Amino acid sequence: MEFAAVQSIHLYPVKAFQGLAADAAVVEPWGPAGDRRWALIDAGGKVVTQREQPRLALAAAEPLAGGGLRLSAAGRSAITIEVPEPSGTVPVNIFGQKIEAVPAAAAAHAWCSAYLDRDVRLVHLDDPATRRPVDPDYALPGETVSFADGYPLLVTTSASLDALNSLIAEGRHAAEGPLPMNRFRPSVVVGGTEAWAEDEWARLSVGEVVFRVARTCGRCVVTTTDQGTAARGREPLYTLARHRRFGGSLVFGQNLVPLTRGTIRVGDPVRVLERGGSTSAGDR
Repeated sequence: MEFAAVQSIHLYPVKAFQGLAADAAVVEPWGPAGDRRWALIDAGGKVVTQREQPRLALAAAEPLAGGGLRLSAAGRSAITIEVPEPSGTVPVNIFGQKIEAVPAAAAAHAWCSAYLDRDVRLVHLDDPATRRPVDPDYALPGETVSFADGYPLLVTTSASLDALNSLIAEGRHAAEGPLPMNRFRPSVVVGGTEAWAEDEWARLSVGEVVFRVARTCGRCVVTTTDQGTAARGREPLYTLARHRRFGGSLVFGQNLVPLTRGTIRVGDPVRVLERGGSTSAGDR
């Protein structure tokens, strides 16, 4: 592990929209600064993701100074969205967890609804320090998270992707491979490890930031969505089901919670401070 280092960093300003590569990220207790502070909800307040709307993979959100966004998609005029004033909130249901968020301007709702051809609203998580706790079964007291699926960051390794792609190449749906890392929508990609080394991580440092591993990441249908076309296939779930099924979940990557604040950068060393992780039930 002495040669392990950050290979890439990825941010997702709006949950389920395209990811952005970054040279560095400021790590806050609830995740990277600017990461998944925005999300779409349907008429009933349920968060909308690529699970039911794969076309979200083709929508882009460019972060602007002050926390606003520039939304764009092919065939549509771009729109600039400002951070809404926290004068009132609306209920949000994210995987059964009920929280509050601040609705964006009506123009944002109209743009997103027209893009998906369904009624949705764009909401902003105004106070990530208090709004949404991490799953108490896997959290330390006071830990919170943004609109990420369940945990502040997700780490994957390039060696494990190479190993998975080798397994896909030997299987029934070989024509779908090799898959790029963006199928797994990681926060941090680590190079220089052995395949599946992350299974044994319990605590690690990335540059100046220390993280604990909360649990393994169970994968869903989003991983079968081509992030460049929104088309769906069978992989990697077919191969994960055959080779990486643990505790009822199809596992790839590890969910992290920061124990300290700081900045992480591409090229930063990654050091395992404590081992003992296990491939058990994963994230939603």
